Parts: sequence; C-alpha cells; structure tokens
Amino acid sequence: MKTIQFLKAAGSIACVAFALNATAQTTASAPPATSESVGQHIDDGTVTTKVKAELLGAKNVKSTHIHVKTRKGIVWLSGSVPSAEDKTAAQDVVQTVSGVKGVKNHLKIAAD
Repeated sequence: MKTIQFLKAAGSIACVAFALNATAQTTASAPPATSESVGQHIDDGTVTTKVKAELLGAKNVKSTHIHVKTRKGIVWLSGSVPSAEDKTAAQDVVQTVSGVKGVKNHLKIAAD
C-alpha cells in the first residue's frame, strides 16, 4: 500500500517538474503580450497547443526540451535539441501547423 502511495507522489512530482520545465523562460522568449486582445490571446493559445501536439507526435523530433510561445501567430521555439537535424525538423513541423504565420527558431543544439 505504501508503494502505491509512493508511486502516486513520485508521479505527481514528475508532472509538476515537467510543467515547470515547460514554462521555463530563456533569453529568446517571445515579446510580452501587452497589446494583445483577448481573442488574439486565445488564438495564440490554440496555435501553441497545436504546435506542442505536433512536435510531440513528430517521430523525427526529440521535443521534450522544446519550449513554445506564440504571439500574433508567430511561434518562438526555445530550449535545446540534440542535433541540427532536430532543430531543422522542429521548424519544419511548426511551419505546417494551421495558424502559424512565422517561426523564430532559437533552439540550441546540446548533446545529451
């Protein structure tokens, strides 16, 4: 019984750590949304969600360390990927997502 409680606690901690990592800021972050309307904010949130889903589903991209921000249809990619191929593939995936007007690829290449 204690093992199950321990596993539940460990899973909760892992989820929180993943969520915190997903919202981490880098020096190449998107501009602030000070002049953004509510409708634009919702649209950008939808685009961000679609981009994250596409990156997670892409077999040719290791996306666990990619952070996504969207402002006025422009998607900022930050974080790290293991190779130049992953960096290019991530940008290629993002460009095909509906609602994306442009991509700012600030991914860094960092070996595991």
